[in-house]
Amino acid sequence: MVPIAPSTTTTRSASAAARDADCGATVRGATTSEPTGAAGHRPARTLGVVPSREDLPTLSSPVVVGAFEGWNDAGDAATGAVEHLELIWDARPLVALDPDDYYDFQVNRPTVSLVDGITRRLSWPTTRISLCRPAGADRDVLLMRGIEPNMRWRGFCDEILAVLAELDVQSIVLLGALLADAPHTRPVPVTGSAYDAASAARFALEQSRYEGPTGIVGALQDAAVRTGLPSITFWAALPHYISQPPNPKATVALLQRVEEAIEIRVPLAGLPEQTVDWQRMVDDMAAEDSEVSEYVKRLEEKAGAADLAHTSGESIAREFERYLRHRGPAEPT
Repeated sequence: MVPIAPSTTTTRSASAAARDADCGATVRGATTSEPTGAAGHRPARTLGVVPSREDLPTLSSPVVVGAFEGWNDAGDAATGAVEHLELIWDARPLVALDPDDYYDFQVNRPTVSLVDGITRRLSWPTTRISLCRPAGADRDVLLMRGIEPNMRWRGFCDEILAVLAELDVQSIVLLGALLADAPHTRPVPVTGSAYDAASAARFALEQSRYEGPTGIVGALQDAAVRTGLPSITFWAALPHYISQPPNPKATVALLQRVEEAIEIRVPLAGLPEQTVDWQRMVDDMAAEDSEVSEYVKRLEEKAGAADLAHTSGESIAREFERYLRHRGPAEPT
C-alpha cells in the first residue's frame, strides 16, 4: 500500500481523526467511511443534511460553537478549541455534510486506517456537527468542526444554516485564528465581530479593522446574519514567528471568550499546563537567537503601548469576573 501523505490543512490529532472516523457508523443521516476488500461493496451514499425534522432531536435553546481547519485556523487554535469542547463535554455525532459537494480530494485527501489491524477503512474529510449537554447547563450546545470547503461556499453556508434552522438554533459563535505581529510573551489578543451593536456591546468586542480577503468563517457569519440568526466571531492573534501547531495559549484564549458568550463554564483540563510548557519552549527558542529576542522586545513595547491605550473599566471587570468563575465558591471561614 502506498502511504497517503496528509496535507497541511488536514493534519489533526490522532484522537480527533479516530473519533471522526467512527462517525461513519453513528452520525445521524450520514456515513463518512467505507469498508474495502473482497467482500466490501460501496454502501449507499447517504451523506448529507438530515432529510426530515422527525429525524432530529428536540433541543433546549441550542447554541453553536464552530471552527474550520485551514486558512481560518492558524496554529490549529480554533479547531483545537472545538475539539477540546467535544472531549470535555462528551459530544455525540449528529450530522455530517456530503464532502463530494464541497471538497477537492486532491487538496484534502481521504485517509486510510486499519480497524483491529485487519480491515481498512477510508474516511472522508467533511464538516460535522455534534451534540452535547454540558454538566450543570440548562441548554444544549452544538459543536461544528470541519475543513474550509474548496468550492461552492454559498451552497455550503446554505446547507449548514438549513440544518441549524431545523434544530432551532438560537445563536452561533464562530472561532478563528490568524498570524499577526503579536509577541508570545503577552496575553493572546482576541478580537471579535458582530453584525449588530447590541451583540458588540454585550460581549465587549474589540472590533477588527481588517479589510480584505475572508475565509469561510466570515462567509458563514454573513450568511447567518442575512437569515436573521445572531452570529459573532472571535479571532485569536498568534505570533507569526511561531506558527507551528498546536498553540494551547491561543486555544485557551478562545475558550475563555466562548465561556463568556454561551454563559457555560468551560473546564480547561490540561490546557493551562500545556500553555506553560509551550511558553517555556518558545522562550528557550527565542533566547537562542539574538535577532528573534530583539524582535520580540520591539513587539512587546508596541503591544504595551497599545494595551495601555485600550485598557478600559469594562475589560478589567471582565477579567475579574472570569477569575471569580474559575476560582469557584469561596470556602467558609
